[in-house]
Amino acid sequence: MPDEASPATAPAPETATSARPRRRGPRLSRRALLLALTAGAARAAAASPATAGTRPRRTTVLAPPVGRVDELLARLTLDEKVSLVHGAPDSASLGQAGHVPGVPRLGIPPLRLADGPAGIRVRRTATALPAPVMLAAAFDPGLARAYGRVIGREGRALGQDVLLAPMANLIRTPYAGRNFETFSEDPLLTADLVAEEIRGIQAEGLVATVKHFALNNQERDRTTVDVRAGEQTLHETELRAFEAAVAAGAGAVMAAYNKVDGVHAAENATLLTGILRDRWGFDGWVMSDWDAVHTTGPALAAGLDMEMPGGSHYGDALRTAVRAGRIDEATVDRSVRRILSVRERFGLLDAPPSRPARDAASGARLALRVAVAGATLLRNERGALPLTDRAARSLAVLGPTASVPFVGGGGSAHVVPDAAPSPLDAIRARAGEDGSVAYAVGEDLFGRPLPPLSPAVDLEGVDVAAGATWTRTVTLTATDPDEWTFLVHYSGPRPTVTLDGTELFPVGQGVAEYFVGGLLGRAPDGLDVRRATRRLAAGPHELTVTARGGPAGQLFRLRAVTAATRAADLAEAVRVARAAHSVVLFAYEDATEGQDRVTLALPGHQEALIEAVTAANARTTVVLNTSSAVTMPWRERTAAVLQMYYPGQEGAAATTAVLFGDADPGGRLTQTFPAAEDRHPTAGDPRRYPGEGGVEEYGEGVHVGHRWYEAEGVIPLFPFGHGLSYTTFRYEDLTVAPGAAEGLDVTFTVRNTGRRDGVEVAQVYVGPSPDLTALGVDQPRSALAGYRRLELAAGARRRVTVHVTARTLSSWDTARHGWLLGTGRRTVRVGSSSADPGLSLGVEVRPS
Repeated sequence: MPDEASPATAPAPETATSARPRRRGPRLSRRALLLALTAGAARAAAASPATAGTRPRRTTVLAPPVGRVDELLARLTLDEKVSLVHGAPDSASLGQAGHVPGVPRLGIPPLRLADGPAGIRVRRTATALPAPVMLAAAFDPGLARAYGRVIGREGRALGQDVLLAPMANLIRTPYAGRNFETFSEDPLLTADLVAEEIRGIQAEGLVATVKHFALNNQERDRTTVDVRAGEQTLHETELRAFEAAVAAGAGAVMAAYNKVDGVHAAENATLLTGILRDRWGFDGWVMSDWDAVHTTGPALAAGLDMEMPGGSHYGDALRTAVRAGRIDEATVDRSVRRILSVRERFGLLDAPPSRPARDAASGARLALRVAVAGATLLRNERGALPLTDRAARSLAVLGPTASVPFVGGGGSAHVVPDAAPSPLDAIRARAGEDGSVAYAVGEDLFGRPLPPLSPAVDLEGVDVAAGATWTRTVTLTATDPDEWTFLVHYSGPRPTVTLDGTELFPVGQGVAEYFVGGLLGRAPDGLDVRRATRRLAAGPHELTVTARGGPAGQLFRLRAVTAATRAADLAEAVRVARAAHSVVLFAYEDATEGQDRVTLALPGHQEALIEAVTAANARTTVVLNTSSAVTMPWRERTAAVLQMYYPGQEGAAATTAVLFGDADPGGRLTQTFPAAEDRHPTAGDPRRYPGEGGVEEYGEGVHVGHRWYEAEGVIPLFPFGHGLSYTTFRYEDLTVAPGAAEGLDVTFTVRNTGRRDGVEVAQVYVGPSPDLTALGVDQPRSALAGYRRLELAAGARRRVTVHVTARTLSSWDTARHGWLLGTGRRTVRVGSSSADPGLSLGVEVRPS
């Protein structure tokens, strides 16, 4: 019989009643219940596929009786209304991203908004979860809901009301700096996971904000770039996850920085009203990304309800425009009503709102579960992993991120974890007393003390008292021409350091000052770090250091890395590798909001380190803590490659469990890894990325990610869906039958043919419709249509049915401005990746 234990894709939206967020404390008012029921009806209508060739119908519901929101709106003054549609400073800030003051006169409490794609970003500790891209690698919507519940509970416990997550933008280019904050290059998988995470977040009473609406798929020029995507491309790729978020009941949407078709997203009526509200029936509120508003009247009219984090356009300017008659106060009322309605739905008009207790132990367990489930084994030659017998007893562990755990990326995703052990300590504990685990850093990230200076001064640790200023001018002598990387570590105001009269560490402009990475921006002892690389000629150089104590005093140090220290580190790593039976080498790539990557190669001198170590010991496993795809010219010299992304606070335990075989690597790639810099969908075409003349075109159309590789016949380094297990699987007995609502039911058997228990992710792909091809509709040669994560004992088999929906079988018809079912004979394929031939059958798709 077909296995119905878990859904092939995201579960259907909950009923209106069950979708209402679960609150702790006072029960929902009758008004809130009516709003929730109304919202659920609209979402259910929006979630239903449109009839072929027609626009989706808007659901008409009777307005509920006058209730609390209406009463409040009638009593609010214009000044109070304006105060509710923009952010302001928080006198009791918890370090969150945003704050909207309340209206004490009417009992409306303030609203606090926190970043949180991988955990709550405030000054206090929180569960640092694996990055969303690692969650996605599990191909498990149920796990996404559990992930959301941890964030939702912690957000409420830590004094927050709104979560600025999840991110639903697709991974379109491997260079994008925030690829780790989102899920996948595939529209279906991203939609499923986004919807389930939102359901989890909001079940705990925290408002979820899906972002960045829309086409914010890069950080470079993100505030100015004008993105052009055709109507079909937009609906079939980028918008699918946002539509799923609306169907899941998301309370808020964040408008993106970029322009879409020449109009900033925060004042784009086509997006904010035409698509979001009129087509999908969204009933929440729309906020801007931080400082992404450029106008007052046009933005408000387009459907932007809230400006964040301040009120440059929705503060005095809005109040003045209303009083002068340039903006109708009813337009302001519309936005205030949307905001208050969502707040009532979530119990956020109660003062003070109820707060659950934080459950750190439960969060840690979920973090470990996700990290193991998303661990993706890319290569495993001759059974190099798991580490057993002599390989487990004689180990060399190399790399800076073996001793300094890489928890998460930089920018909005930064979380202060309760604790984060190092992989080195976890590996040593697992190897036990009988094991030998040697360590070498391989490449120093945080610098060594400077060589002797003249006059002599120790810059390794200088305490500057509060209010004091410390300054010295010394001579640094370089014995040979060399490349120096200088590092300043500091706890207070940034010290000023000049080398031969040139400032080494100038304060960056805008986000560049704050978004410097999740690993490299902070030393292991918590001091902030900045770097500068200079080529020095042999001889003396003047170094001047000035540091201010500020209001609280500070500690700083000045360090450097030179060719000589790098050579010594490399030699030590090779020596340690040669002396051990097996090697585990940790490599990293540090991504952050605010900047894109400039190369797909590992940064620094890591490639040279891997080449030298694999030459010394062929039994080398490389563990990658990277945000996205990297090129691997060194791959063939390794024994194994394990992709661990940014694994959160339990990354050390998860990595160790997979390395030693205590757990099967459960992850599969949600993005294609290209073989080279010039062999991916945005390579060689600046119009596609990063744009030309301020304009970027999505010239790949519907062929995003793995679809492009198949359409172009380009062989990747690793395909979408790829991932190895410690056992083997076989697919058998594929059948396809008509399913409910013009869909298909794809049924097959998966057999574990190995001697270990293991995890498989079965993937269903569908070929193009000949009838749509005849109409000139562009289609992928192969599109992901469904999937199922399976855990099978050794020798076990399972019969599985994956339902393929009519939406997945449909294409966007630009002539009808709606979805059109792809009828005719189509190929259905089942396998372990987008490149696996697997099993295939032809099936006739007909309208019901």
